[in-house]
Amino acid sequence: PGFEAVAALRASSPEAQPTPFMGPPVLVDNASGQALSQMPAIVMHLGRAHGLLGDEDIALRLLCDANDVLYEITRAHGALMWDAESWSVFMGDRLPRWMGMHERLVNQGLDAGSGFLSRSCAPGLSDLVLAALWHTMADRLPRMRAPLEAHAPALAALCDRVAATPASARMLEGWRDRLPLYCGGEIEASILAMLNQD
Repeated sequence: PGFEAVAALRASSPEAQPTPFMGPPVLVDNASGQALSQMPAIVMHLGRAHGLLGDEDIALRLLCDANDVLYEITRAHGALMWDAESWSVFMGDRLPRWMGMHERLVNQGLDAGSGFLSRSCAPGLSDLVLAALWHTMADRLPRMRAPLEAHAPALAALCDRVAATPASARMLEGWRDRLPLYCGGEIEASILAMLNQD
């Protein structure tokens, strides 16, 4: 459904919604009729349904991490705008730490041959979550590519491999024209102002 339909559903009472929710995303599984809100629940459901889940604990952990990173880079979904001091702390400490944490998990998965985040397998849910978070950030905010490569080269390489798979490449190509922004509005303007001052 389009923006207007989602906005109308969001404004309706919890009793009238397919599942009670405060805001998107919401997934209605047409085959089962099950409705879910909250990104981690939706992604875990889809991962299970499509045989992509792998290690459930790692996948759920990465989904929660992704939510936290998005919450931080958008400053609590736009509750605050970036200023030079807070941006400096974020870029000097918080963001490199997130990148380093995910770099370690990628390296552990590759070195241990555990099957998740593997060079030889088709992307699983953990791969897709990391690529959705970091590739999107570096693609839509090109000045974020250098910190990603500096702090997490194996993670950057994983994201590039996932983005280059035929299905991901088709999806990304279709989105580049339709959704050219990172997060849009005042939040994105605030991020871009900080990136352009560096």
